[in-house]
Amino acid sequence: MTDTVTLASPMSLPCGATLKNRLVKAAMTEGVADTHNRATSRHATLYGRWSAGGAGMLLTGNVQVDRRYLERPGNVVIEGPQSPEALAALRAYAAAGTANDTHLWMQISHAGRQTPASVNPDPVGPSDVALAMPGAQFGKPRAMTEPEIVDAIGRFAHVATIARETGFTGVQIHAAHGYLISEFLSPDVNTRTDAWGGDLRNRARLLLEIVRAVRRAVGADFPISVKLNSADFQRGGFSHEDSIQVAAWLNAESVDLLEISGGTYEQPRLVGLDNLTLHPEKSEVRQQSTVAREAYFLAYAADIRAATTMPLMVTGGFRTLAGMNAALADGAMDVVGVGRPYCVDPACGVKLLDGRLQAVPAPEKTLRIGPGLLGPASPITLLRALNGWGQQGWFCLQILRMADGKDPDLKLGVYRAFQDYQKNEAKTAAAMAR
Repeated sequence: MTDTVTLASPMSLPCGATLKNRLVKAAMTEGVADTHNRATSRHATLYGRWSAGGAGMLLTGNVQVDRRYLERPGNVVIEGPQSPEALAALRAYAAAGTANDTHLWMQISHAGRQTPASVNPDPVGPSDVALAMPGAQFGKPRAMTEPEIVDAIGRFAHVATIARETGFTGVQIHAAHGYLISEFLSPDVNTRTDAWGGDLRNRARLLLEIVRAVRRAVGADFPISVKLNSADFQRGGFSHEDSIQVAAWLNAESVDLLEISGGTYEQPRLVGLDNLTLHPEKSEVRQQSTVAREAYFLAYAADIRAATTMPLMVTGGFRTLAGMNAALADGAMDVVGVGRPYCVDPACGVKLLDGRLQAVPAPEKTLRIGPGLLGPASPITLLRALNGWGQQGWFCLQILRMADGKDPDLKLGVYRAFQDYQKNEAKTAAAMAR
């Protein structure tokens, strides 16, 4: 009789690597690179603290393949030959994150059209379709040329090679949340008529070519993960049916772990929010089975599980030990991703595993900007946007504090966090060496 799988059970991956347990600190943007977008001692401080937090694996935030197109100005970027100083900083980062027999996987990304205007007002994407969001945070993208697409594939492979060389124990290709690869997958954003657009096979070509290039670069024994949307939750976008088919194709590409998430900046279901778009009529409703359960994307993962055999990770909404163990015991997934609670209590994972906690912190339930702060006539879309970005800012500021060796500030208000986060991003962007 097979023993019941729990959060504490080890996990063997197809490549031969083993995770000490089924808990993963999910990827969260850090924003603590230097003005040249290199890793710093703040990464080592932060990941040293998280590696003591009990998770079997830590995923980094976006490490970008192209300095022109960032998710935020404080991203780490790896492009071209690395200086001895840059390599040393990455090695220190990796050493801190792999303490206590912890895996540290580098998440590799290209922001595409979701590059903030403060970084670059002229981003790129599969097509020239702009983000439909309040404000002017993002410029209208330019459609990439085929040589630029081929160059991007090589950049992902190069970053993966550097990750292995400097002591990271795996990589994750970010194909979710509306960044470049996710944009290529979406028929709403990718309106190309060449071999990189049109039917789903062509739209998935960039992702599949990147996975193959990365595998060639790192070898058969190094873990490769992909983060994929279960859906974009936008009518006309990347659908759940599309996701099942792409997952089936990835299943044949020696992927060691597929992480299931969902949403984009316009529909940020990854953090439980909806409709930050100027076109809410395009929003798709989540399956009620998912709304009622603890994890946002668990019902969608079940459909992908039926079409694949590779290990699955689900991130988004898990807060109780009982919910995590039930999902693992049911076989709905193999690994649990937990992100934001690690910004509140960096030791929450080890407390779950040793029985001190039955649930991790869930401050997002109370982090809201009230309409009184904005005036009674504030449009609902603006209020949603401020709540979304305010929550994002709150968690990002806690990460910055921990990177500086401080404890999280749980008394910080979300409206103040929104203001302070915007100031930090503007300051970081202004300081970037151009």
